[in-house]
Amino acid sequence: MRTYATAQLIGDRTHQCDATAYAKDDSSGAQAYVLLDGIGSTDEVHDWTRIAARRLARTAARLGDAEAGLRAEYERYAAEPARSEPWASDDLPHAAAVVAVTAPGHPLTIAWSGDSRAYLLTGATIRRLTDDHNRRRTIGGDRNAITTCLGAADTDDQVMNWHGHPAIEAATIPLGAGTHRLLLASDGAYEPLEDSCRDLTAFLTGDPGEAAHSFAEAAIEHCGPYADNATVLIADL
Repeated sequence: MRTYATAQLIGDRTHQCDATAYAKDDSSGAQAYVLLDGIGSTDEVHDWTRIAARRLARTAARLGDAEAGLRAEYERYAAEPARSEPWASDDLPHAAAVVAVTAPGHPLTIAWSGDSRAYLLTGATIRRLTDDHNRRRTIGGDRNAITTCLGAADTDDQVMNWHGHPAIEAATIPLGAGTHRLLLASDGAYEPLEDSCRDLTAFLTGDPGEAAHSFAEAAIEHCGPYADNATVLIADL
C-alpha cells in the first residue's frame, strides 16, 4: 500500500516550479523522498526541477543516505562549467532541496540545501528537522534571499565563510516506537501557516493524500497578497 502522497498548488505564479519525487532501491529497501523548490518561474525551471528531483531521489535511494545522495547531485551540477562562470550561472536553473531517506534497520536521514523544510510528526508532537539557508538565519535579513541551493557551485568552505553554514547540512533521526509522519514543504507551503501562527499538526490529519491536500490548500488560504507555489510531500514511516 502506498504510504506517501504529494500536493501542489500554483498560487499566483505563472509556472509551477516546485517538484517532488520518490524512489526505492529494491536491493536495500531504502526509500527516498525529495522536494525541490525551483527558483524563478519559467518553463526552463519547471522542467529542470522535475528532472533534478527524480535524479536526486534515485541517487539517494541507491546510496541509502540523504546526505550522500544530495552531495552526489550537488557536485554533479556544480561540475557543469557554466555554473562556475559568474555571469552565466545566474541564468541556469537552481532549486532549494530537501531529501529524506529511510532504510530497514537504519535511522531516518535528512539533508538539505536552501530553505525547503522537513518536519517529523510523532504522535501529536511535531518538530522541525532542518534549519533554513537564507539571510534571515545568517544576518537577520530577507528570508527570501537563500544562501545556498542545488545548482550552485560553491563549496562547503566557501558557503561557511560567507554565511556561517555549509552548502549542505544533514541530520540523523532515530525513529523510536510510535507513529511517525514525515512532512517535506516548500516555503510557499509552510510560510503562510507559520506567519499566521497556525498549528501545523491541524493540517496533517487523515491519510497522506488528505493531509497533503489540506496542508497545501491551507497555505494558499492563509497567504497574503501574493501566493507562492505551495508544495508538500507527506509520508508515513
